[in-house]
Amino acid sequence: MKKIFLLAAVVVCTASAFSQLHYPETKRDEVKDDYFGTSVFDPYRWLEDDNSESTKEWVRGQNEVTNSYLEQIPFRPKIKDRLSDLWNYPKESAPGKKGSYYYFWKNNGLQNQSVLYRKSDLDGKAQQVLDPNILSDDGTVALNITSFSKSGKYIAYSVAGSGSDWNEAYVLDPATGKKLKDKIYWIKFSGLSWNGDEGFYYSRYPQPDESSKLSKQNQNHKLYYHKLGTSQKDDMLIYEDPKHPLRSIGGGLTKSGRFLVINVSEGTSGTELLVRDTKSKSKSFITLVPGFANEASVIDNMDDKLLVRTNVDAPNYKVVLIDPARPQKENWRTIIPEQKEVLQSVGISGDQLFATYLKDASSMVVQYHNTGKKIRVVELPGIGTASGFGTDAPEPELFYTFTSYSVPPAIYKYTVATGKSTLYKASEANINSDEFETKQVFFNSKDGTKIPVFLTYKKGLKLDGNNPVMLYGYGGFNIPMTPGFSVANFFFIEEGGIYAVVNLRGGSEYGEEWHKAGMLHNKQNVFDDFIGAAEFLIKEGYTNSKRIAIRGGSNGGLLVGACMTQRPDLFAVAIPQVGVMDMLRFHRFTIGWAWASEYGNAEKSAEDFKNLFAYSPLHNLKEGVCYPATLITTADHDDRVVPAHSFKFAAQLQAVQSCNNPALIRIESKAGHGAGKPTSKQIEEAADIWSFVMFHLGMKM
Repeated sequence: MKKIFLLAAVVVCTASAFSQLHYPETKRDEVKDDYFGTSVFDPYRWLEDDNSESTKEWVRGQNEVTNSYLEQIPFRPKIKDRLSDLWNYPKESAPGKKGSYYYFWKNNGLQNQSVLYRKSDLDGKAQQVLDPNILSDDGTVALNITSFSKSGKYIAYSVAGSGSDWNEAYVLDPATGKKLKDKIYWIKFSGLSWNGDEGFYYSRYPQPDESSKLSKQNQNHKLYYHKLGTSQKDDMLIYEDPKHPLRSIGGGLTKSGRFLVINVSEGTSGTELLVRDTKSKSKSFITLVPGFANEASVIDNMDDKLLVRTNVDAPNYKVVLIDPARPQKENWRTIIPEQKEVLQSVGISGDQLFATYLKDASSMVVQYHNTGKKIRVVELPGIGTASGFGTDAPEPELFYTFTSYSVPPAIYKYTVATGKSTLYKASEANINSDEFETKQVFFNSKDGTKIPVFLTYKKGLKLDGNNPVMLYGYGGFNIPMTPGFSVANFFFIEEGGIYAVVNLRGGSEYGEEWHKAGMLHNKQNVFDDFIGAAEFLIKEGYTNSKRIAIRGGSNGGLLVGACMTQRPDLFAVAIPQVGVMDMLRFHRFTIGWAWASEYGNAEKSAEDFKNLFAYSPLHNLKEGVCYPATLITTADHDDRVVPAHSFKFAAQLQAVQSCNNPALIRIESKAGHGAGKPTSKQIEEAADIWSFVMFHLGMKM
């Protein structure tokens, strides 16, 4: 068995306080695959079977080791108590008008799931509509989607158990609080789009085998229509593509109900848009925007034409008006031309368009008339992230939320005619934002590319080269990292840490070119950016390599795994969460095939194999290397990035670790990729992570 050292019962933060501990035995099988003439061993393939008793026993043993280790960190109870105190304040979403009522979500502080309320007017008494906390004893059943019918008479909502991507949908009458008899199964990666008050469109997969539903590859996505009051077996199949089983299909109506729009994708990049005019007698769809080289999404229709956000011939995106009768690109009319800043989204309220751009990864909102005439730049409260611009129907005012790393979310009321923002509801978090500072710095990556980093810390920070740092990143799938408040991260800042977020290539901070610079065979740029950020912070006197922790989840877990294997000397602690660690086999599980557009496929291309094998975290752990103190996290119901990725990485890390740094894995039960995780589990996980991080960075509490 591989040995590590465990904290003694009366522990202080020195290596001499450790006593010997054994990891659980992990058998190695003689499994190997041939990739274009290269043999690759996969000794822990057996851990891919999450239903086997041997895997379950391995999980139990690993959790026992990890729990024993964490329990002996002396300040762990204090961390959990402080996190609970910080978390315990009322949180409320911006209100949105549906029918005659304003709806909003509220959590009284430590409720596991937020509750849906409504008011007849903004100053009226709130009425509880839907409480997901009653769906389970431990808060592990969560709401995923809520969709209001045209008049607001009904609410369709979906629930997911234990964090799985599989959903079931129901319908509620908010006036009576009664649930209708409608029940829809096997929904995944879907919206719920109402046709008036009569029924709704949704996407689902065929019923899976119960034993493999959390790991088997998802195929044959289809769009259905459910008529209210009928059985699911009678639902109408609207669209399928049996010739291409590995495509995702979503669809819904424009706000007026005039057009049914179908979005088809072959992966996480590239879409094809199909539309059908509901006023037409024809039931066939026409191709509005062909796929799959670019992105396109319908904002809404303007009479018989469609308003579309797209990056066709515009890497930073533009808004065009397309006539379905003449959908060819040469007939498109530009409404909002491409700008220097990347256009992230477009909200609509009546004849007003609200375009949200990213300016150095922070929100900039511009109000336009739907003819394209610029009205004004919305004056936001500061540098941060604003969201919520747009309404279901024309309204004189709308509500948006604003937040930043040291500023908890506050809700503002925006008057559409005047452009005036007024504070509607301040955050009740018990913190003083004036005591903290967020600044943006830039450095040059390995190839000279200018990369931004957000740094948040207590005011008065000394650049003595000895500050503890949590370096966070994602870097992929066209997803930007924008400023936002986190109770868990604020705790670390409060304790004297620097929370650093790197805006890596692979995201959408600077448009499609920025995304492409960090995908496929350019993926190494992402790791170079992250490593470069750490080197920059050391060079500028913020910290040193013994005081840097790195953290990321999902694609960010891959980031952490790749960087800790490429530069183990640069980091003291690594927290790879629900990460994609086996880059040769990810496409074989659940929705992993869709990521091939981002990563490539090692089985289909020799060039892809060479590229993926070069950075795959699992395959780049080497004997004789001292890796950072590592706490891997995953969950038993993660059917997005199956836990086998983390299991195999943990087993290999434990086998090769050459020094006394721990290589632990924390496997959460009744949880998934992260969505819907109850407050109680969030606090427990945060307490474990920060205990581990602070101990190994030499921090005290």
